[in-house]
Amino acid sequence: MQHFPRSELARQTAAAMQGKTLFGDGPNGLFLAAPRRTGKSTFLQSDLKPELESRDVVVVYVDLWADQKRDPGDLIADAVSKVVTRNLGLVARTAKAAGVESVSLAGWMKVDTSRIGKPEGVTLTDALGMLHEMTKKPVALIVDEAQHALTSEAGENAMTALKAARDRLNTPDTARLMLVMSGSDRDKLLRLVNTNGAPFYGSQVQRMPELGKDFVDFVADLIESQRPDLKPVNAVVLTDAFQRFGARPQFFSTALGNALNPLTSAGGRFEEQVLAAARQQLEDDEAQMESEYMSLKPIEQAVLWRLLELGTRFRPYDAEALKFYREKVSAASGAQVKVTPQMAQAALEGMRSRSPALVWKSARGEYAVDDAMMHNWFASRVDAATWPPKAQAE
Repeated sequence: MQHFPRSELARQTAAAMQGKTLFGDGPNGLFLAAPRRTGKSTFLQSDLKPELESRDVVVVYVDLWADQKRDPGDLIADAVSKVVTRNLGLVARTAKAAGVESVSLAGWMKVDTSRIGKPEGVTLTDALGMLHEMTKKPVALIVDEAQHALTSEAGENAMTALKAARDRLNTPDTARLMLVMSGSDRDKLLRLVNTNGAPFYGSQVQRMPELGKDFVDFVADLIESQRPDLKPVNAVVLTDAFQRFGARPQFFSTALGNALNPLTSAGGRFEEQVLAAARQQLEDDEAQMESEYMSLKPIEQAVLWRLLELGTRFRPYDAEALKFYREKVSAASGAQVKVTPQMAQAALEGMRSRSPALVWKSARGEYAVDDAMMHNWFASRVDAATWPPKAQAE
């Protein structure tokens, strides 16, 4: 599908990062949360990055989910290294053409960019400072799926280094290093900002605006321009379908493709087919989560229940948690069952080892539900008084 530009949001975000909004905290870092597959990464790469570059900002972008087998700290260092290397070459060529040979330039030339952020190499903090000095431009570092950095010691160290670089380079009047940390799970992203030991303690996590009616109108206009026979497109029904898809463009686009394809269309107005597909997708998603929950052992169900209920306040082994587990497991078994911290830990590790994983763990031993959509499912079941799920009678 053709890219839907979010130019105004990009302009507003860039202005906030540069400190051009009244009382804004953007120069200290923007922390943006948006559910998976809702267009977050597309916005960062296709809208925000070009907008910053148009403002003469050097942009470094890294997606910490691009290679989940690699340490997130290494991914951040490599992304910075590539931009440093590219600019080192540009500075060297410019200096040579001008006949300039400065001490600082010679020092930069000796930098082993492959060792940035690694032992005996240039620190990440120094590398970012070097990048600013080389280019004489402000630098923006966009870290997509930033919460993944918390899963390793190197990742946490990288976040601390970024905070140090921000504090070193920025002044109250000038943002020389701008940071954007995005995440698909607000609870996990909060762990970067909400405790005294967090790298960016005191900053606020904001919910990134989701795509909505303007996106659906854009799609409707595309359809009408390419398929005049379908005019007028019912954007109201399509908007309903898009929201039921969780404002996720990929699922919406797939349903549209099927409904508009004569080989896969079920007949009738395509808008109603897309809406039916959205309803089915929601049912399938909820059925999958229920199936995963029901496949767990009673102790695993109890621990996951507690995690869904408390979110960032979850403490797996305190007295209240153990009491909660004991009550739920005993009720499920029909007899009193003693639950120990070791049993709770084994339950957490069991859920982490599933494919796909149900539980996420940080390097500091903090836990969260791996898929944030499970929180919505849990909340809807609680509101409907249908929690916890029950085994179906034979």
